[in-house]
Amino acid sequence: MSEDQKETGQKNTGKQRAGISRRGLIGAAGAAVATGVAGYAAHSIVSTPESQATDTTGPVEFYGEHQAGITTPVQDRLHFATFDLTTTKRDELISLLKKWTAAAALITAGRDIGQYGAMNGPAQAPPEDTGEAVGLPPARLTLTIGFGTSLFVDAKGNDRFGLADRRPAALVDLPHFIGDNLDPARSGGDIAIQACSDDPQVAVHAIRNLARIGFGTTSVRYSQLGFGRTSSTSRAQTTPRNLFGFKDGTNNLKLEDTAKLEDQLWVQQEDGPEWMVGGAYLVSRRIRMMIETWDRTSLSEQEGIVGRGKGTGAPLGKADEFDAIDFEAKGSDGELKVATEAHVRLAHPSFNNGAELLRRGYNFVDGSDGLGRLDAGLFFLAYQRDPRKQFIPVQRQLARSDVMNEYIRHVGSGIFACPPGVQTGSFWGEKLFV
Repeated sequence: MSEDQKETGQKNTGKQRAGISRRGLIGAAGAAVATGVAGYAAHSIVSTPESQATDTTGPVEFYGEHQAGITTPVQDRLHFATFDLTTTKRDELISLLKKWTAAAALITAGRDIGQYGAMNGPAQAPPEDTGEAVGLPPARLTLTIGFGTSLFVDAKGNDRFGLADRRPAALVDLPHFIGDNLDPARSGGDIAIQACSDDPQVAVHAIRNLARIGFGTTSVRYSQLGFGRTSSTSRAQTTPRNLFGFKDGTNNLKLEDTAKLEDQLWVQQEDGPEWMVGGAYLVSRRIRMMIETWDRTSLSEQEGIVGRGKGTGAPLGKADEFDAIDFEAKGSDGELKVATEAHVRLAHPSFNNGAELLRRGYNFVDGSDGLGRLDAGLFFLAYQRDPRKQFIPVQRQLARSDVMNEYIRHVGSGIFACPPGVQTGSFWGEKLFV
């Protein structure tokens, strides 16, 4: 932060009070005031003490070069929501993004929003914060925003906000893949917000309050709760298991792979447009798993379909999860140990022109379907530099040849441009409107 920014933040928030940290004063309140929504910061500065939680439940820095919630070590819980704008006014969209940014800075720090917060307002008025997270630590909450294709040109071809010429070339409409059975009500959206936390109530609180702030300007299109991360984004994390019982995301991109992240994840200057440099593209897919069918499949067949051992997670023919896959190795019967149609082969960078993804998916169980079958599966989230070169060709190959398709159905889909991180005094996607 420049000296001018520091001075401006201090002027806007008034004299620094005893017991208020520099991070709390500048990082949370300064942003709210600078974006024109000082009310969201007032209560938190005056009356909310900073969390004394341990590192596992504490806050994740909201401001930075990149948005939090992408390479952040994956939390255990998800509340993902997409929104459709009900306004056609550009200034109302900008105002919404300013309010959301200010609120997000406070919520991720574990603070109430509003002048009075959840408990201290007038008895005759609704509380400004819904209050279900009062007393809970931030629980590593992150909020990540992305803009869908319809924000730029809607389904009727309307350029509602004068943004059509600002749409990135990489923000393409996803093609129809073999086997897709997409529900339009669970697909698309003008804006997506991903809330990840180690406490489900904290994640739900975040989306609930942002939806409430947007009332009259936007409405929730759909939302998805997730539990039990199905990938790791740091080498400090163990590899989790999905609902098929297999370790998932062994070879996922990790935050420690800085050179790979520049090559595979973050939008570069030469990619353009300028407002997306330092950002990434998100593809979301709601994948229902045919749990009951899978559970009646033999262990050997399950392992053959995946291409890994169910216990160790090691590639077939290997002993350790992180052993390199030998795609040429054959068994005593002369057959390839990792079959040509095995999932790990078809998804591997070696067979996809080196394409890799950073995955942050979650398990979900949304009750049953009325026929005694679980409505369960994987809410797939993958970040990348260019979906045209990464997700789309990989998914085309999987849709065409993966034997796992017998056990899964793609029922929801979305693609979003996630801008770079927010700096103090700016708001989500600010450069899009310059």
